[in-house]
Amino acid sequence: MKQIMIAAALTAALLGGAAQADTAPPATGGAASKLMLRGDAMGIKVVEMRVQRRNDMLVVQADLQNTSNSDRQIFYRFRWLDSNGGQVGDGETFKQVGFMGQQLQTLKGIATQSNITDFRLEMNVESK
Repeated sequence: MKQIMIAAALTAALLGGAAQADTAPPATGGAASKLMLRGDAMGIKVVEMRVQRRNDMLVVQADLQNTSNSDRQIFYRFRWLDSNGGQVGDGETFKQVGFMGQQLQTLKGIATQSNITDFRLEMNVESK
């Protein structure tokens, strides 16, 4: 129930910032605390994040949008954390995904252990 309330609050906070210009920050509200951006966002922003628990595992879906007309390359990974904020495991390897101009895509992450209670989405954006 707690994850559902967090997801609802996160969604409400994010929807308020969804119609901003290209110069808007990459994330607003609760999503900003979950994002670890390496460098400039280059027009990529987090539109919405959904977090829930399925089969005792944390599942995250993050909707990202390229607000520019230029193609971008995103390198991302989820950093999984325990209830004390400590990283669980050695961390995932970075995944690469291309974003065409104005494209919206969903990134999905599933925790590897049941003791994971939080996460950070770490990403780097480059020109294509």
